[in-house]
Amino acid sequence: MSRRFSARLLTACLVLALGSGTAVASGPPSAGPSGDTGRSRLPDPYCYDEPSQPNADVSDLKAAFTSSNWMRTLQAVYKRRWPSGEALAIAQVNDKYWDQFVDKRSFDGFAESMMVAIHEETHMWDLDPSRTRWDVHIASWINGSQQALTVPVHGGFPRKEILPLIKDKLSSSMDDIYLRDTTQGAYRLQGVLAEQNAGLTGLPAVTVLQEFIKGVGASNARDIAATNLRYLLLYLRVAKDKHPDYWARIKAEPKLRDLVLTQFLRTAYWLEKSAPYTGKLGSKDADKITATNYAPVNIAVLEEFTGRKVRLDAQKHCTA
Repeated sequence: MSRRFSARLLTACLVLALGSGTAVASGPPSAGPSGDTGRSRLPDPYCYDEPSQPNADVSDLKAAFTSSNWMRTLQAVYKRRWPSGEALAIAQVNDKYWDQFVDKRSFDGFAESMMVAIHEETHMWDLDPSRTRWDVHIASWINGSQQALTVPVHGGFPRKEILPLIKDKLSSSMDDIYLRDTTQGAYRLQGVLAEQNAGLTGLPAVTVLQEFIKGVGASNARDIAATNLRYLLLYLRVAKDKHPDYWARIKAEPKLRDLVLTQFLRTAYWLEKSAPYTGKLGSKDADKITATNYAPVNIAVLEEFTGRKVRLDAQKHCTA
């Protein structure tokens, strides 16, 4: 699967999620990262982490894998290696779209398909109409114990407005789809955050199964995470510089500030954990995009928006 084809598949599935209005999720939603008090509820300092055991033995599950027990296998594999993946699979177990995303022909193909499957099921959870009102408020599945709910977004401006700030070709294949496409480019902050969350959730899904991935179906997982963070940071910059009234409105939302901070630190966390698998889970461009994300102008807008300083040393998943 080429990078461009993979990106187009993800786009098509997002459109499906937006248009269907039938995504299903089970279980009660948990509290989001911030309440309605006007102040952040995140600790200070704050480090993002979540449980994972990427070396846990799953050989018995691989040996027993069949095309009919794939969901049971999915939950059991992630229970051992990435409990957040198990929790998402349980929450979405009744979603009829799983079959479109999961390769059931072999265990290795199944593992490789998890980047797309978890990405899209994150969309399905996030965009369920019981949680999200498009361009008004959003939900984001972060991990098994942390989900952001009713996060106000106040509409916004078309995300294609960030294009002039992209001076390189590092994310060009995704730029063509998400920014230059007539429909996708018109999506506003909701679209930026939805794609960022789904793309990021797809990264740990394959990071913890990397030894089983033999093909190219997950070969842009790190690039997707880095690029979607790029889009979010650039969106904040354009909001501040070109849409000051909108900037003031979103900056006044503690839930949104906390979500942006969490996603920035979460991206750093999983990019670091997946770094040894560059080539299998991403190109070298992912690290180049990440370097631009840490340019002083991007860190400045992040810190101004969130009201927190972030660490730029080896502990990039933490605030200072």
